[in-house]
Amino acid sequence: MTEVAENTLVDGRYRVRDRIGSGGMADVYEAEDVHLGREVALKMLHRRFARDDQFVERFRREASAAARLQHPHVVGVFDRGEHDGTYYIAMERLEGRTLKDLILDEAPLDQERVVGLGLQIVEAAGFAHAHGVIHRDLKPHNVIVRADDDLKVTDFGIARAGASEMTETGSIMGTAQYLSPEQAEGHAVTAASDVYSIGVVLYEMLAGRVPFEADSAVSVALKHLTEAPPPLSTFRPDVHPALEAVIARALAKDPAERYPTAGELAADLAAAREQIVAGEDGRGTVLPAGAVVPLTEAQAQAAEEERRRRRWPWLALLLLALAGLGVLLAALLFASDVRVPRLVGQDVERARAALTRAGLETKIELRTDAAPKGRVIAQRPDPGREIEEGASVTLVASSGPLERTIPEVKGETERAAVLELSEAQFRVETEERSSSEIARGRAIATRPPAGTEVEVGERVRLLISSGPRRVEVPDVVGLTRSSAESALEARGLGVSVERARSDEPKGEVLAQTPDGGTRVKEGDAVAISVSTGPSDRARDRRPAPDRREPEPEGPRDPDPPEATATVPGVVGLSAEAAARRLRAAGFGVSSTTRSVADEDDDGIVLDQSPGSGAERRAGATVTIVIGRADDSDSEEVDVP
Repeated sequence: MTEVAENTLVDGRYRVRDRIGSGGMADVYEAEDVHLGREVALKMLHRRFARDDQFVERFRREASAAARLQHPHVVGVFDRGEHDGTYYIAMERLEGRTLKDLILDEAPLDQERVVGLGLQIVEAAGFAHAHGVIHRDLKPHNVIVRADDDLKVTDFGIARAGASEMTETGSIMGTAQYLSPEQAEGHAVTAASDVYSIGVVLYEMLAGRVPFEADSAVSVALKHLTEAPPPLSTFRPDVHPALEAVIARALAKDPAERYPTAGELAADLAAAREQIVAGEDGRGTVLPAGAVVPLTEAQAQAAEEERRRRRWPWLALLLLALAGLGVLLAALLFASDVRVPRLVGQDVERARAALTRAGLETKIELRTDAAPKGRVIAQRPDPGREIEEGASVTLVASSGPLERTIPEVKGETERAAVLELSEAQFRVETEERSSSEIARGRAIATRPPAGTEVEVGERVRLLISSGPRRVEVPDVVGLTRSSAESALEARGLGVSVERARSDEPKGEVLAQTPDGGTRVKEGDAVAISVSTGPSDRARDRRPAPDRREPEPEGPRDPDPPEATATVPGVVGLSAEAAARRLRAAGFGVSSTTRSVADEDDDGIVLDQSPGSGAERRAGATVTIVIGRADDSDSEEVDVP
């Protein structure tokens, strides 16, 4: 078993609090999603399954499929990932008890309550079937019931654990009791398999016991294949005939004789409830399992008449079965049968050609799936079956994985951006990036970028601003003004110039604020005091050079102010487009590269210095950082 200690941070996101359940396939833990601040149930796969590559791949595909099921009666799947050599699924955390616990505490249940609970299960299954997901392991253990009898079904698409579990004592026993006959034989599952399992659950809620019980899972499975379930009226004399008939059809051995869809099962359940509520043919109150209540003579006569009335459907079924047997014998004797080839995994056109060669017709159904578009992912009838020549074989073909557009989250808070991307059913990973344009803690962009069509459940990297970078102010006192400005601008700092009279040479930096060595935000301005040269009185004390031209009379003009311009933002542009924009604004351009793992960032400007909106003198140089997928170290590059 996969033991996870309390307070463990799984995958950098889910902090484990306590183990709340354990099963044959996985353990379930209560945990907190530290990114979104919500409670989740974390299902950790047992390591013996994590070593099975085929099972892990199926686990990954089916978890992605389950994540698409957003329904009031289906437990939501938020995320999947790896931790400590195994795999996990993060699901909606619900307060309540399992339907199995409710049955153990309160069964047999009132008929109207059984129908109400059953309809919710059927709605959940029907929604999943419509989205191409078969549960495979519907049982009361996988149903969470809240205080108001509102329920949710869990483990859609992820319950299957492989045939090896059929031999495991204990963990499979509960599953075997709800197993459809075709599953017991090892055939492919369909929506009808889930209908059978729902029939067993309805039976158990009414009778307080399952239809088949035995000492081993294999014995139970054989009973599903060979024995008819005991009539419900044996344990519940008050059960309404309409409700008993619905459950009997759901428990038919042959999938073709069951309800073809969950919707039709729901319709008959609702109709049975209407008869029960209307008081038609009601015959008593709920009895404990196996109890016998003395009846009056009139009640006994009515019960006997009812039993006689109910015999004819069984006789009719027997006659139909005999007729069907005759038809089958005739088909075996006179018809030309064809063995259905195995077509799953083939391209649909190739599979169609194979059926045509075998003398069979083809029907195509499309279903969203992780398999490539046009790949056959299921077939009906199963391979190896013999059917009449000219009959139809249904091929279920993949229409490709479900894709969604990555939403635009730029400027949103980290919490809001993660929530929006998670609700779009993407797996979100956050990464901090410095930015002089986006406030700290807000989204800069996504990788892949917003607007891209991406398969549901895939990873989306969310870039979160850590604010402007902090840089160290260089010491520029004693440098010339041009050298000081170049040194400051190379660090991504702005410059403000003040002039002061000094005996120092004209243009020399006398002082700076803040001092050299101070760390400030990239883009902040550093004030420098620049000498305008010695005063007039100091110049008068100096010996005049030979042939000195007389200085013009009148006041001396101050140094003319230098022109400045606003640095445009170029992050996210290609290197060529960024260079054009900067030069058009009157700036020079230099560049470095930064190694990137994402090919989408190759050739894209990741950062700039000074940042967008900074005021710089005309002609100053702006440094841009360009992503390079094949470089490991930054280096100077030429920008066209």
